[in-house]
Amino acid sequence: MKAANRIAKIPPYLFAEIDKKMAEAVARGVDIISLGIGDPDRPTPGHIIEALNREARVADNHRYPAYEGSARFREAVATYYRGRFGVELDPDREVMALIGSKEGLAHIIWAFVDPGDYALIPDPAYPVYKTHTLLAGGIPYLMPLRKENGFLPDFDAVPKDVIARAKIVFLNYPNNPTAAVADLDFFQKAVDFCREHRLLLCHDNAYAEMTYDGYVAPSVLEVPGAKEVAVEFYSLSKPFNMTGWRIGAAVGNAEAVEALGIIKTNTDSGQFTAIQHAGVEALENNPKAFFEEMNLVYARRRDIAVEGLSSVGLEVEKPRGTFYLWVPVPRLYSAAEFTALLLDQAGVVVAPGTGYGEYGEGYIRIALTVEEDRLKEAMDRIARQVKL
Repeated sequence: MKAANRIAKIPPYLFAEIDKKMAEAVARGVDIISLGIGDPDRPTPGHIIEALNREARVADNHRYPAYEGSARFREAVATYYRGRFGVELDPDREVMALIGSKEGLAHIIWAFVDPGDYALIPDPAYPVYKTHTLLAGGIPYLMPLRKENGFLPDFDAVPKDVIARAKIVFLNYPNNPTAAVADLDFFQKAVDFCREHRLLLCHDNAYAEMTYDGYVAPSVLEVPGAKEVAVEFYSLSKPFNMTGWRIGAAVGNAEAVEALGIIKTNTDSGQFTAIQHAGVEALENNPKAFFEEMNLVYARRRDIAVEGLSSVGLEVEKPRGTFYLWVPVPRLYSAAEFTALLLDQAGVVVAPGTGYGEYGEGYIRIALTVEEDRLKEAMDRIARQVKL
């Protein structure tokens, strides 16, 4: 039996490898503190769980869901975007329910990238952008995210011959893994670039609600005329502690949403309608208060971690978005070496920056997804291993 050649191009999925190494360490009796995977440790709010329980008892919800998502969910997303971002969306043409934003990000590539086409992908970045470009036969062109540029890509540095063969551009702010943020001026540049070169702009907006110190994350669709070229992927996973529920939405350019729908209708049958209705409950029942509560939790954790790391000379910037820290490794180590050291010697799991791309070398990503006492202990353990 021989797998397709395209499979050989795909490296092992980062988080699957992290899970494997964690399991091996636990089997050895190691007390593991996991700061590797961005999976919220707090529970889904009770009223959302109650909504699922109620809707799961409705017989009609047990039938195949609507491929594009239930009308209730699409209308709730449109209403939420109007209130949160001031963006008007047609729920029938410009909103589509997703089985988590990850599948939408993957499938939009299949809808637009032919073999030999370029996709402009930030590096470091969420691995799905690159891996599905490769699976679709496309060519990833990596746009480096460097500290000196605020971890924003330089569109002017993309070669003209690459642009001529490109179809799609990916962005993600607040950013995973660097925790960088962007403003509307940057999104205006991105929209102008994509309009000039007839490219589809895909913005992964999974962390829009996880912000601090007065920063409020915008939607790329707030840029006037953005819907001419842009589609945004909104997720309920991180802000509502709903990672396992797999519910999100693609919003924006109607042609892109329609093309994505063609892939989806031939691939999946949609998310369980009861989960979509629970998503409606999340979006409609005073989410701002819950976000404020959770962001206070993450801000305290951020400050604990930054203080602990800074005390031993690791120069980590205090982020204004996401629940990650992007931490330079000590000069004696590569990202992979320092990650292995922390697991083997400290029992602390982090993600190596190289798991997000070649320009992630020299960094690790820390997820603030444990309670404060365990986070303090993790910082103490890391401090004992640091040699600058």
